[in-house]
Amino acid sequence: MPNRTNPVTQATLQTLKNISREIQVASWLMYDGWEVYQPMLDNGHKTDILIMDGPRSHRIQIKTVEALGDDHEVINMWEGSFVKIVIYFARNSNWGYIAPAFKVKKRRINHETHLKFDTESRTSFLKAFHKI
Repeated sequence: MPNRTNPVTQATLQTLKNISREIQVASWLMYDGWEVYQPMLDNGHKTDILIMDGPRSHRIQIKTVEALGDDHEVINMWEGSFVKIVIYFARNSNWGYIAPAFKVKKRRINHETHLKFDTESRTSFLKAFHKI
């Protein structure tokens, strides 16, 4: 049975987990029929995933947050970019939110325009995604 034996720093482990969420979202969207692209460089463009369905494209930012509950405040980190959708994953829980990119500096993660989903369920994610 394979066992990882090399030491991994906490920062590296967190980066791996964050990237795994991006891959998870890409997989769910491909399953739904979207063309999914991942920029070679995200720095400055704030786009983790670009999706297309032919003529339309949407830039998506994916964030992992230390949210203990639905009243957590999230900060606008994509101002000045073309991001249209932000997907949040709660780091230590099994829920997330899909939100249209907002222009205010911060808002609660459970804002009325944000839709909650179960991070363990592709169906839950896609149901929320289709409503955005």
